[in-house]
Amino acid sequence: MLTFFRQLLLCLVCLWLPASWAADSGWLRAADNDHASVRLRTQTLPGGETRLLLDVQLEKGWKTYWRSPGEGGIAPTIVWNDSPSVTWRWPVPQRFDVAGITTQGYHDDVSFPITLHDVKTPTLSGVLTLSTCSNVCILTDYPFSLDLRAPTDKNIDYDFTRAMGTLPREDGLTTTLQADYAPGKMIVTATREGGWHSPALFLDTLDGVSFAKPSVQVNGDTLIATVPVTDEWGDSAPDLQGKTLSLVLADNGLAQESTRVIGRASGLPSDGVSLWLVLSMALLGGLILNIMPCVLPVLAMKLGSVLQGDSTQRGVVRRQFLASVAGIVASFLALALMMTLLRLSNQALGWGIQFQNPWFIAAMVLVMVLFSASLLGLFEIRLSSNTTTFLATRGGRGLAGHFWQGAFATLLATPCTAPFLGTAVSVALVAPLPKLWGIFLAMGIGMSLPWLLVAAWPGLAQRLPKPGRWMNLVRIVLGVMMLGSALWLLTLLNAHVGAAITWGIGGVLALLLCVALAWRYRGRVALGAAGLMLMTAAALFWLPQSSSPLRDRIDWQPLSEQAIQTALGDGKRVFVDVTADWCVTCKANKYNVLLRDDVQQALTSPDVVALRGDWSRPSTAISQFLQRRQSAAIPFNQIYGPGTPQGEILPPLLSRDAVLNALSNAKGKN
Repeated sequence: MLTFFRQLLLCLVCLWLPASWAADSGWLRAADNDHASVRLRTQTLPGGETRLLLDVQLEKGWKTYWRSPGEGGIAPTIVWNDSPSVTWRWPVPQRFDVAGITTQGYHDDVSFPITLHDVKTPTLSGVLTLSTCSNVCILTDYPFSLDLRAPTDKNIDYDFTRAMGTLPREDGLTTTLQADYAPGKMIVTATREGGWHSPALFLDTLDGVSFAKPSVQVNGDTLIATVPVTDEWGDSAPDLQGKTLSLVLADNGLAQESTRVIGRASGLPSDGVSLWLVLSMALLGGLILNIMPCVLPVLAMKLGSVLQGDSTQRGVVRRQFLASVAGIVASFLALALMMTLLRLSNQALGWGIQFQNPWFIAAMVLVMVLFSASLLGLFEIRLSSNTTTFLATRGGRGLAGHFWQGAFATLLATPCTAPFLGTAVSVALVAPLPKLWGIFLAMGIGMSLPWLLVAAWPGLAQRLPKPGRWMNLVRIVLGVMMLGSALWLLTLLNAHVGAAITWGIGGVLALLLCVALAWRYRGRVALGAAGLMLMTAAALFWLPQSSSPLRDRIDWQPLSEQAIQTALGDGKRVFVDVTADWCVTCKANKYNVLLRDDVQQALTSPDVVALRGDWSRPSTAISQFLQRRQSAAIPFNQIYGPGTPQGEILPPLLSRDAVLNALSNAKGKN
């Protein structure tokens, strides 16, 4: 009978609620905080490992924080009465922005899976400190004590596994990921096959550093996040290069946690550069566009309109040139609008990419041929009374023609990356939208400066020689210059339709012009003009292919990120060249620098790998390559090596010394 009562007493003890659930704290609430409830449950596994699941329930409108709260808040912590080895895991957080302050954390319900090792006592006890915030913040302590010998909650295994499923993965989201630092900002660049939909970036705090809300830009498969960085007091941040950064990237329910050694944000023209300096570069780059070969035909066209004007009154000249300025500025603002729309639709951006379209090139060839024919006197283009057209050359009869001359000059200027302009464009296409518009406006004003000069002092135009018979010769010269530009544009079709079709189109156009000249100017004049055109065509088509002491001996390999990393892994230097047939500055770099004997010798060294990307036609791979380096304009040249593993980006207009010095620096210490 005594044995029976003992067994009955033991069963009653086991059925007593506090004893049977001693491994579960139950839902704990604090008297001064009725907005949050917490529960702690344990499970001891074979081998001695102990699981602890911390559940937090929050009232609507309240939140708690991730391990790195951001610009405000405190992460949940547990102060243990003993000292077990603890691994605290953190689900993917969310971002909260209130009154200009950005934080990272959780709302509603969240469960933290925690693992403990080397637990030496049968009881786990401590104090959980939880920060919860809404319009106000409350810091609450929750003392707890858990008996590890008590029966385990039958649901904890399922709940723990489900909580583990909310953690970010180690891989599976990004194809490439890198973090680079420039003064005042962190640049995180990631690529994902299939593109990005709703990306979010969360950064772990570094000592003495404060990260603001990231500005995320998506271009196709490439994500570029710019994070403003300061110290804890809002002043200039310390140099973060070489430090290890932990971050979480999330997109559409999939998240990846990664660590990266922070590199140097090479190729960011705005690194440490003020907005005023960038605007000055844009202004100067726009000014230099006027002397680039791309714009020369339109300048000739403008000169022709002044020479043919039947009025030299100051007011007339001023209005004509101001109309051209309006056309230039309006075109640059239209380009800014186009870039804005492309960025908002997550499309690839590039300066001059319209010259990758064969239909656009063909249209420009036709326009230039018409301009040339008009200057050669075959016909005159006049504005109709009810519409305007940018094909006007008789600007003296109306302001619309002068406006479209300026617009057409801008259109032809886009394949030219003049000195300083490449820097400004690269900044503009990755900058915040207001800055983008400001830089494009500065480029338009810079290109307009010569036109504004004549508008301010019309006497400059009046000092031109008086009209006379010599103007006919000038018109022919200008027409041939325009024809040369048309033939250069025609050569760009080679990459799209092949040499045979290109030659066929060129031959038909030349034949039509010769027949028209023979009909318009009989005799020697026609023969002379036709011969001059044929000589121009021969120069453009044959001279670049003729035998020349400037021969390219470099073994160019296809450009790819993998090729760069493979060469660096072999301890070699890498020279990257992104070029295109339509890029005039690229041609200048080629013939003035890259084909020089000493540069050729340096680039054919056994430890140098030369990689070339041809952007003559659309290429997603090249677009993404440039975007990762915060560039959108070509020419683009970069040199890697043991001494410069992050890569050194060269200026758009190359020089012999810049290339050789960068190659020497890339070699590093022997």
